[in-house]
Amino acid sequence: MDQTAPQKGTVTQRAIEQITAMIGEGRIEPGERLPTERDLATQLGISRSSMREAIRALTVMGVLEARHGSGIYVTQLEAGDLLETFGVVADLSRGPRIVELLEVRRVLESTATALAAARISADQLADVEKHLEAMNATEDPEEILSHDLAFHRTIAFAAGNDTMAAILEGLSSRTFRARVWRGYQEEGAFERTRREHARIHRALVARDPEAARAAAAAHVGEVEEWMRAQLDG
Repeated sequence: MDQTAPQKGTVTQRAIEQITAMIGEGRIEPGERLPTERDLATQLGISRSSMREAIRALTVMGVLEARHGSGIYVTQLEAGDLLETFGVVADLSRGPRIVELLEVRRVLESTATALAAARISADQLADVEKHLEAMNATEDPEEILSHDLAFHRTIAFAAGNDTMAAILEGLSSRTFRARVWRGYQEEGAFERTRREHARIHRALVARDPEAARAAAAAHVGEVEEWMRAQLDG
């Protein structure tokens, strides 16, 4: 067998890189239709089967979208679309990997909350307060979970960085958070985490970025330590 023959995965990867380079260099703009599979394969000197695999992979990644009867188009390349599959990592992670993800979330969440303290609008601040009050008014873990997600999501978007918000959305696995809230319920720890949310809210109201950063870091840090204890147990 010819050991120098390129592996199919390598050829497909090259096709992915060449298509993304065309988009990155502005040769194909967001929202624009891609050349046909045949023309693109000829243009890049790649087999149609490898080109088909590359297009399929880029579609899954949110870079391309297939429109029935019309062809393949570049998406608007919104951060949320491109990072959508990131959430799968959080959902599927187990053991020490979850703690690693929480470490990442602690860094990003504290930064986003600090930015939000400087940038949050009155309407966004009202939404944060609404979700905080709803969390305080119930003992139902599912209701608390929904408002907890919305509380943090509003703050992330208030930071004004769509990419950071999209990454945090991916790290905020509903499945994982549900597990945490159930654990907190069993340990009678609802009040502690409510106090942590209230501290974040006070820092936002005061428009104090450093207090907001510290409050968010402490909050996620508590979840991180709880998860380490679960793993050690």
